[in-house]
Amino acid sequence: MLQPFTQFQKFGQDSLDAAVRAFGAFSSNAQAIATESADFARKSFEQSSSVVEKLLEVQSLDKVMEVQAAYVKGTCDSLVSQSAKMGALYSALASETFKPYEGLLPKAPAV
Repeated sequence: MLQPFTQFQKFGQDSLDAAVRAFGAFSSNAQAIATESADFARKSFEQSSSVVEKLLEVQSLDKVMEVQAAYVKGTCDSLVSQSAKMGALYSALASETFKPYEGLLPKAPAV
């Protein structure tokens, strides 16, 4: 009579432990994503400010086009690189958050 109760109690404790580990993994990965996003925004702002300063100094249309083309190329490269980083971070967030739940369902007591 007490064995099913003990099994449910153990399953409940295992589920709670998995939830705590999952929350910890989610929290740390979400913090990494937020930090990376803030760094990218800061770098993007600094790069844009630098380009505006350069554009204010140029005196020919050819030089304006050159500065603008370099800015667009750098921005596109930066965006592609950042997209890859963010994709990896979100993938890690998903896999590490759900990792504690792996193997938990087969341990569930039969009803």
